[in-house]
Amino acid sequence: MAIKERIEFLRKVINEANIRYYVQDNPTLSDFEYDELFRELKRLEAENPDLITPDSPTNRVGSNIQSSFAEIKHKYRLYSLDNSNNYEELKKWYERVVKDVGKVELVCELKIDGLAVALTYNQGIFTRGVTRGNGIIGEDITENLKTVKSIPLKLLKPYNLDVRGEIYMPKTSFEKLNEENLMNGDKIFANPRNAASGSIRQLNPAITAKRDLSVFIYTPILDEVENAPKTHYESLLMLKDLGFNINPNIRKVNNIEEAIDFCKEWDKKRFELNYATDGVVIKVNKFAYQNELGYTARAPKWATAFKFPPEEVSTKLLAIEIENVGKTGAITPVAVLEPVLLAGSTVSRASLHNFDEIKRLDVRVGDKVLIKKAAEIIPKVIKYVESPEHENLPKYVAPTKCPSCRAKLYIPEGEVNLYCPNTFNCPGQAKSRLEFWVSKNAMDIDYVGPSIIEQLYKRKMVKTPADFYKLTQQDFMQLDLVQEKSAFNMYNSIQNSKNPPLSKFLTALCIRHVGKETADLLANHFQSLEAIKNASEKEIAEIDGIGDIIAKSIKDYFTQPYNITLLENLNHLEVFPIYKKVVQSNVLNSKTFVLTGTLSSMGRSEASEKIKQLGGKTSTSVTKKTDFVIAGENAGSKLTKAQDLGIKILNEDEFLKMISIQ
Repeated sequence: MAIKERIEFLRKVINEANIRYYVQDNPTLSDFEYDELFRELKRLEAENPDLITPDSPTNRVGSNIQSSFAEIKHKYRLYSLDNSNNYEELKKWYERVVKDVGKVELVCELKIDGLAVALTYNQGIFTRGVTRGNGIIGEDITENLKTVKSIPLKLLKPYNLDVRGEIYMPKTSFEKLNEENLMNGDKIFANPRNAASGSIRQLNPAITAKRDLSVFIYTPILDEVENAPKTHYESLLMLKDLGFNINPNIRKVNNIEEAIDFCKEWDKKRFELNYATDGVVIKVNKFAYQNELGYTARAPKWATAFKFPPEEVSTKLLAIEIENVGKTGAITPVAVLEPVLLAGSTVSRASLHNFDEIKRLDVRVGDKVLIKKAAEIIPKVIKYVESPEHENLPKYVAPTKCPSCRAKLYIPEGEVNLYCPNTFNCPGQAKSRLEFWVSKNAMDIDYVGPSIIEQLYKRKMVKTPADFYKLTQQDFMQLDLVQEKSAFNMYNSIQNSKNPPLSKFLTALCIRHVGKETADLLANHFQSLEAIKNASEKEIAEIDGIGDIIAKSIKDYFTQPYNITLLENLNHLEVFPIYKKVVQSNVLNSKTFVLTGTLSSMGRSEASEKIKQLGGKTSTSVTKKTDFVIAGENAGSKLTKAQDLGIKILNEDEFLKMISIQ
């Protein structure tokens, strides 16, 4: 057999084997046979590089490091989905559908909690993969997507086709990745969705290739397909026949009552799955009816999403402990629980927020308490379960001394939290400040996590943030479980943080009442650290959005001997914050915006940055001075307050139009 024919044969066999293994779960080759064929193909292509083609399975290893991701305008817009979290809203959606087109069949699919992507195939060959972005423009991540083994590089038929899918990381792979990262001192991901998003957007595709990512394809664009299916359900079967991985848990139903039954069934069964799902997508089945129903400005009228409610379970409250002392001295109570399974993971600790909350809830050690996960991540105590034993249990008494340094606690005027006053000599506060210094919102130093900081602090290698910049690579290698590569990454990440944006540096200093928004206001107004240090309390208070209390806190910070020494040490170690003017236009004309809820096109931080770049300002609270409130999905009390004050409310599409993304 000629070399070209042998290469084509090997590609065909390996591509089909990939579909059998990763999509159909029906392997045709043993691991040994597969590896032998793959090695042969790799050798032949290395010897004959002119015969390498885009559909070769050897492209999955990920080799070309990228400097950035190019922005690509989607050929077909990716819409958002309207959603509901109760069955009455689902029924109302169906009633609107019936009113417009009559009774219709529906298709129910699990809503995968991952990263939406758009894939393009020309003559059956995978040619481009783009992130959702804002639905109109996304980022080209083709090389990274080629490493995802459940994405076919060549379809079983030579179609010109665009499809939509969701990249996800299996739960088992997520746990394995976090275990490895913990051992190496690398970043720990909060949940599988974050891990998938971080993995697929690596500039080095070889890193993406090492992460166990997968995909479910859920929609084809059928404009260029002859004899195309007439229903969504048939189109899913067509996708499967072409070699795509579709979610097996789909169901065609006759009405909304059967769809609700599907939602109820999977609300209970979802935690048995090896991937995260946060709801059910319900679509009108016939494409003719979908076309008749059409779209709103942001979402199809023929589809909706039902969001699963956070799971609530009861368990015994064993103790109330102080988890740690915060960076500004705040004492946070934590519920220690009898371990219980909640939303797919075992929970033994939960948030109680503050001591006023404990008093309000009247939870007592020994109570049965109801807990749930806030935003499917953080467990919190909702209330105690009524029982005759409750009244016989002693009421909780808040601590009077700091658990770290034993200083007497106090409550500042106008606040509810207990605080430790021993700002500069409390070990708990010192460690919290160090942990915050390296965090993403502050100096954004990778690889140096809480376990590394704990070791550095215990060994007296680091006491203040300035001490980070005195460490050598050899210093890190003295720590437990730290190898040469990890030590190199930690050292480099610290050194690379020496010239942070002024606003992030101010945030990192842990000045009381100064979070990201206030730090931005200070940076944009004064434009240098020296100007802020030399400003009077009155000058600071006159900045719109700051006021007297915050101004006093800022001025106090820069007059404390401990802080003066810290800043001098940082300066000596060449840590110099830089101010970069971010206002590129005056489109928003100094208007003040408040964001509430979740935006589908961008994160809250990204939206805030965009507002500032266009000359606007952002705030975390709604006041009479607020010009606009941007209300995303699941908007909360800020939306209600804005309505009460008569403030202009923008939905996501109106906001995008205002900032000229669309």
